[in-house]
Amino acid sequence: MGDLYALDFDGILCDSCGESSLSAVKAAKVRWPGLFDGVDSKLEDWIVDQMFIIRPVVETGYENLLLVRLLLEMRLPSIRKSSVVEGLTIEGILENWSKLKPVIMEEWDEKREPLVDLFGKVRDEWMEDDLATWIDANRFYPGVADALKFASSKVYIVTTKQGRFAEALLRELAGVTIPSERIYGLGTGPKVEVLKQLQKQSEHQGLTLHFVEDRLATLKNVIKEPELDGWNLYLGKWGYNTQKEREEAAGISRIQLLELSDFSKKLK
Repeated sequence: MGDLYALDFDGILCDSCGESSLSAVKAAKVRWPGLFDGVDSKLEDWIVDQMFIIRPVVETGYENLLLVRLLLEMRLPSIRKSSVVEGLTIEGILENWSKLKPVIMEEWDEKREPLVDLFGKVRDEWMEDDLATWIDANRFYPGVADALKFASSKVYIVTTKQGRFAEALLRELAGVTIPSERIYGLGTGPKVEVLKQLQKQSEHQGLTLHFVEDRLATLKNVIKEPELDGWNLYLGKWGYNTQKEREEAAGISRIQLLELSDFSKKLK
């Protein structure tokens, strides 16, 4: 009958960490201008470098802003407002982000929606002012663009990225047009709900269902839903996950660990 692939975007198709980190620094300067007084380019570069290491903890883009500020507080004791920073390490962020996030949001008096809006606005402005450098700060993983172009399967994008950014990158960087109704971006509901919607659609009956994701936590959420037992689940080893998470995934029978080369072959 054929195959349906639901694909995560960041960390599966596109390495957007450079762009999201730079956008987060720009947005953090807008949100907390006073904190960046006297911050030089060397410290900014250090922040961006660390963001590549801690990227696996990010579920939704706005969290990048929180991480930028947290890293800044780690380096500059004089601006600290957060109780969690004392003795905090990069490893500590990787291990405990889900516990740290609510604490810092409360201590900094931040709410999710305004941060989501600001992050989107800063990206929109960057795209408008200089699309070429925005595009250049992203890259598709090797072989992925061709695999999408020649895919014989039905492909959907299921992402926590705002849909317009995913669409722009597919078009401008990969040279691929995926109809917007096949892109489920931020605001379309949790990924488990999107997968339920996809499997119920009449035109998908009889298709073999595949979900490729780089966040182990998201795959574990799918496993908790008996309704989604029909999905084949894959953790992309090239994406934003840690060695520890890959080892854990290897011990879960529902999850297949996937190499980038095998992923491109599967799509074709």
